[in-house]
Amino acid sequence: MILLVSRDERFSPNSVEQDRAILQAVKQRLLRHGMSVTTIAEKALPMTVTADIILTMARSEQALAILRRCEEAGCTVINSVSGVEYCRKRLYAESVQRLSPEVSYWLKRTDTTAQEPDDVCFAKDAAEAGRLLSAFHRRGIHDVQITEHVDGDVVKFYGVRGTGFFRTYYPTDDGQTKFDSERINGAARHYAFSIAALHDEAELLAERSGVSIYGGDCIVRSDGRTVVVDFNDWPGYSRCRADAADAICTLIS
Repeated sequence: MILLVSRDERFSPNSVEQDRAILQAVKQRLLRHGMSVTTIAEKALPMTVTADIILTMARSEQALAILRRCEEAGCTVINSVSGVEYCRKRLYAESVQRLSPEVSYWLKRTDTTAQEPDDVCFAKDAAEAGRLLSAFHRRGIHDVQITEHVDGDVVKFYGVRGTGFFRTYYPTDDGQTKFDSERINGAARHYAFSIAALHDEAELLAERSGVSIYGGDCIVRSDGRTVVVDFNDWPGYSRCRADAADAICTLIS
């Protein structure tokens, strides 16, 4: 039996329908292949789960603890619990005082995925980064990633490890965005870059992390170099849902 675990709405800001739709698309394909499939919400996961394979979008600590026990019992869990945890890996500047005063930064909560606009913030300089970090702390959020801003085109990428499926899109071209943070980089200038090289880098990240169903963001610099700035477990694939669902199903066929 295959168990599909849907994502709690708090982990799908502005993406609830997209996340539901990709899971439903996968379920429909599995059913057409004659497989036994059950869907359950992550907050409804029982302490004991019986399944041969679990395809999960869950991100809560409680759900991940249950899924970890499933892995330990020999169940195949996709994406792996360690992979989901990798995607929110805590990368910090040692101290705000060490930040360069003339460099722009991004701050992002890493205790869970971003759930609201204030969970991902742009700071024009180190002083503003310090003020924003204090604002996170006042909200009770102490796990915050601080990274330098990179100028260039924002490119979204989606893949399914080992299947050959990989797609790239410019969010400023189609207007699909969660928090509209892409506007900081401005409209895409469509700098030339190697999609094949980006695919190779994404596949390497997927292999290292144990995340087979993945997506992310990269910045394409004016010289064509790419910088991966975000890597996520199981995105909504709203731009390429049908092809993505086909690829996901091949992981267990």
